[in-house]
Amino acid sequence: MAYEKSDAALARLTPEQYRVTQESGTERPYTGEYDRHFEPGLYVDVVSGEPLFTSSMKYDSGCGWPAFAKPVEPDHIIELRDASLGMVRTEVRSKYGDSHLGHVFPDGPPELGGLRYCINSAALRFIPKARMAEEGYGDYLDQVEG
Repeated sequence: MAYEKSDAALARLTPEQYRVTQESGTERPYTGEYDRHFEPGLYVDVVSGEPLFTSSMKYDSGCGWPAFAKPVEPDHIIELRDASLGMVRTEVRSKYGDSHLGHVFPDGPPELGGLRYCINSAALRFIPKARMAEEGYGDYLDQVEG
């Protein structure tokens, strides 16, 4: 499957999805559709469709945004230094969609590697486990519990 950022994909975004992914915005805490969502499946970039995180690596960090311990495809995540807002953080972006996803912090569950990928719901599209194969993501089924 080819993953890319296209004019057609950008045209399908809601204003909030566009603001978050293309203008490096952040949704308000506890307002995103996937903050308290724990159905088995796969989270992909809303722009490119590239696989980013599985429900198996999602946990409730209490931070107000969906939190994941690790990406399903580490090479689909680009990490950049972010010195905005008067602090230094590590921004995470999708490789092919160049979408701003959120940030990664070193305060995640130690037993899962110690990282917390704090991701905006607006940057994600969720694919339920039952639909993963038909949408072309069958190779990731063994990484999804439930």
